[in-house]
Order: sequence, then C-alpha cells, then structure tokens
Amino acid sequence: MFDTIDHKLSMRELIENLLADGRVEKRIADDFLVPVRNSRLEIHPLVIISQQEWADLRHPGKKLSLEVLVQWLAEKVDLPYFRIDPLKVDVTAVTAVISSAYANRHKILPIAVTEKTVTIATAEPYLRSWESEVVHVSGLQVERVIANPVDISRYLNEFYSVSHSIRRATTENEKDIPGVTNFEQLIELGKTGRLDTNDQSVVHIVDWLLQYAFEQRASDIHLEPRRENGHIRFRIDGVMHNVYDMPTPVMNVVIARIKVLGRMDVVEKRRPQDGRIKSKTPDGDEIELRLSCMPTAFGEKMVMRIFTPEVLVKDFTGLGFSEKDIADWNKMINRPHGIVLVTGPTGSGKTTTLYSTLRLLATSEVNVCTVEDPIEMVMPEFNQMQVQANIDVTFARGIRTLLRQDPDIIMVGEIRDRETAEMAIQAALTGHLVLSTLHTNDAPAAIPRLREIGIPAYLINATVAGIMAQRLVRTLCPHCKQPTDIDEDMWRTLTHPWKLSGKGKFYKPVGCDECRQTGFVGRVGIYEMMILDQQLRQRITPESDANAIRNEAVKLGMTKMRISGARKVAMGWTTIDEVLKVVPVDEELLD
Repeated sequence: MFDTIDHKLSMRELIENLLADGRVEKRIADDFLVPVRNSRLEIHPLVIISQQEWADLRHPGKKLSLEVLVQWLAEKVDLPYFRIDPLKVDVTAVTAVISSAYANRHKILPIAVTEKTVTIATAEPYLRSWESEVVHVSGLQVERVIANPVDISRYLNEFYSVSHSIRRATTENEKDIPGVTNFEQLIELGKTGRLDTNDQSVVHIVDWLLQYAFEQRASDIHLEPRRENGHIRFRIDGVMHNVYDMPTPVMNVVIARIKVLGRMDVVEKRRPQDGRIKSKTPDGDEIELRLSCMPTAFGEKMVMRIFTPEVLVKDFTGLGFSEKDIADWNKMINRPHGIVLVTGPTGSGKTTTLYSTLRLLATSEVNVCTVEDPIEMVMPEFNQMQVQANIDVTFARGIRTLLRQDPDIIMVGEIRDRETAEMAIQAALTGHLVLSTLHTNDAPAAIPRLREIGIPAYLINATVAGIMAQRLVRTLCPHCKQPTDIDEDMWRTLTHPWKLSGKGKFYKPVGCDECRQTGFVGRVGIYEMMILDQQLRQRITPESDANAIRNEAVKLGMTKMRISGARKVAMGWTTIDEVLKVVPVDEELLD
C-alpha cells in the first residue's frame, strides 16, 4: 500500500504497488529499480514507467501505457480518474480560481468550477498542503481528481498562457476605448480601436487557435462576435462544439490578425471577403485554410475551413466507396468525354471526392484544368483558375478560356446557371471530360434540375455520363462501440421498400475518452451512383420527372444512397440513426 503521509510519489513505491497488484514481472521491476533512475526528479515517475512499455500482466496483449497507469493510480488512491478534454473546460473560469504561478508550483490544474466547488486535477494524490490554501483564497470546496501528469503540464501552460494573452489584449483595448458596452460603441470599434494586430498577445491567441483546431480534428473554425463576448466554435465530425468565449473587442482584433495573414483587406469591414492561409500542424504537416468573413451587428464573423492533404490522398476505399461504387465511378470518369456530376449539400464531401478523383486522373499524359469559386485547395498536379465576379471572370467565361488551353479534363466548381451549364455541355460535346457539382437531394434529381436551368433533354442525353450523390455519416468509435441487436422497425424504415437482410454486425455508440463521450470518431461517405446507359437515357424526356428516372435507375441496378448507408450499418461502421439524419427526406415518399 501507498504511504499516506504528505509526500511526492516515488518510483519505488509505484513499482512495489504494481508488483503487489500483479501488473509487472518481478525480474523486470527489480532490474529497473536502480539508483540512477531516481535522479530524474523533474519527470513524474509514472511517465518514466510508461516509457518502458512493459506488458500488462493483468491484460495480456496490452501494455502499461501512461493512461492505463494513471487510471490504476486513481483506483489505488480512491480518487476519480479524469481525462482532460480542453473542449469541455471553461478556461476563463478555471484560470480565475488560482494564479498561474501557484498552479505551476504545485502542479495542479483547475478543470471545473461551480458556485460552491472547484475540481482540481493532480498527479500527486498525497501532496495536499495546497488544498486548504485554495479553499481559503477562493472560498470554494475542493474536489480532487487524478489526471495524466503530461496533460496537466501541457494544459497548465496553454490555459494560463491563452487566458493571460486575452486579459492583456482586453486591457490594451480598454485603454483605447473605455466602456465598450453597447451596440453603438461596438459598431464604432473597428474605426477607433488601436490595438495592433501584430501585438504579441494577439499573435499568440491566433497561433494557439490554429494549433488547437488542428489537434482537435476540426474541419471548420467559427469566430462569432456578440454584444459582450464573442464565441469560438469548432465543427468536429460535422457537429459544432463551443471552445472559448472572449471579449468581442479582442475577437475583432483577432479576426483582423487573421485577415492580415490571409491577405484580405483589413480596413474593409462592410463587405464579405475571402482569403486563404497556409500553415502547419504540430506534426509539421502542411495545412490550407480557406477564410470567409462577413459583416454582422457586432463586428465581422470569420469562418476558417481546414483542408488537410492526407484526406485528399486517400483512395476511394478510404472515402467509403464499396467495390461496386469504385467500379461504377471508374466507369464514369474513365470516359474520354462527357459530364460527370457530384451532387449533395454543402459539407457532404463533394470537394474531397472531386480532388481525390482529379489527383488520380492528373497524370503526365493529360492536361487537367479547373475553374473554382473559390479555389478550395491549391494543388500542384493541375492548373486552377479562380472565379472573380468583380472583373467578370465567371464560371462560364472561365470554361470558355479553358477550352482555349488545350485541356483534356476540366473541373467546374459548380453549375449554378444556364450559361455555365451550356459551356460545360459545349466542352463535353467537343471531346472533353467535365467534372462538376450540383446541389440536388439525390442523383436522379440532377436531371430535372438541369432541365430547370434550361438545358434540353436531348443535350443531357448526349453529354451526361453519370451522376453521383453523396453524404457523410459519423463513424462509430472503435474503442467503445458495443454490439447490439438490430431495431427491426428502424431497419425497415431505413431499407423500405427494398428488402435488405437484417444480418450483420450491428453496434451502438457508447462514449469514451477517445471520442469525447460522443461515441463517434470521423466520418465516411455513403454514395448513390447513377450511370446513364442507353436504357436509362430513353427515360430522360422533357416530361419525365425525378421519380420516374429514379425508379428506372433502381430497376437497372442503381444502389440507393439509403441502401449504401444501411450496408455500412450492417458492417458496423455507423448507426441507423446517423444514416436517417442525412438521407434525403423525399426518399420517404418513394413508391
């Protein structure tokens, strides 16, 4: 047993307790306990033990990782184990309880505050001298939890450093503009504020924000100014998470700093603007951020969409294509000419699919050109043109220009109007492969949509090679998902009117530290491929509607998006609920 007298944990007592619990071999432990090991006093002994990568005798095939050791320690000392999730910590509130110097001296980290209590994480359960002092100073009761010592050290630095930078930026701003409290003064802030965007505190806040977003796997960063406090939110696996609140004047200066980095007009605050930033993750991987800002009542709102190169180098299997999907998609994109359309709402993965496809097609033997609004990610494999409406460089004019550039393959960011659609059709008729996107609920609905734009049925028949619709569904966390029985009623709802076997490996989300208690990690695509062969083209007439085309395509072998999702449920990748959240609602009315 541990000595309960006030003391720091020693290597010897930890090893002896691990031996007593049958977690390590005696021979290995005896060899390890040599005087030189105890000289590394600045490193927590649990960290040193975890670095040895010993086998866990209680759990064959697993090792005594640091997290396992911390959980073991929490159980031994009868304190709750806590996995620090920075997204769930109110940094402003917790850093106000005790000072940075005091927290660093005792290696403790406040992680939650209520009206009566403060929860403090520590990796030294028998060092308690600080507890009475915190109670005295804060007036709050202390609840102790055991946490990873590496996490405590890291977040001690991050939380207090960011909090200090925001307080400093707030103080500097208040010197310039006293009493920024109401709507009218906030509107004038952008004209009179003199806090420099190169101020070290502002630079630090922006650097922290970007690095933090990369680590949390965010796809989008939202900076939203409000009357008093601006909100920072991340979109992770398609779901928005609140991250941090900061004074709106400080957020406005942070947004100005980001505009400087994105080569946007800092002075112009009345009109929406776009920009981009190249950065690097903590691991050194290059990342591209697409910026978009728009004016709101309390300042400019900024959204940064994050594009990671590793997503674009995934093969089609990694994107969630089945073998049949891959075969059908290859049949569409390997034609010498024609139009291939990808449909779906914003955020459904269309850009990733198109870029992955273009990387595959962009060999040294062909000339691949794109016209985009905006260029989502700069790629060295092909030639990209940016739409600029202010100087009359539209999609249609861009395609017209590309046709004089001797292209083999053209990618059009989006078909929005008749002129763009006509130019895309002209390109296909003159022997080019054209890839583009369209906003429709499913693949068959793209045909009536093109007719609504003004394209006659005979030209659609002559040029469109195939259409793919897609959505993204969250994938179950592999660490905590649990087998479950199928819900027959929901399965019938998902697969109606198609009779699909309910056999498979069905799982339910549980929630663990790895997935932030959500039960899901990452997303995967579900797809609907409609190849326009001769039989299907006969059904495309000026009178045919989406339902008629849809039913004929199903008869000819098209796999509905809902069935694609059902198969991923049966494979244990996701749940019925997740698929029903994203499949088009009008499919409920089919047949």
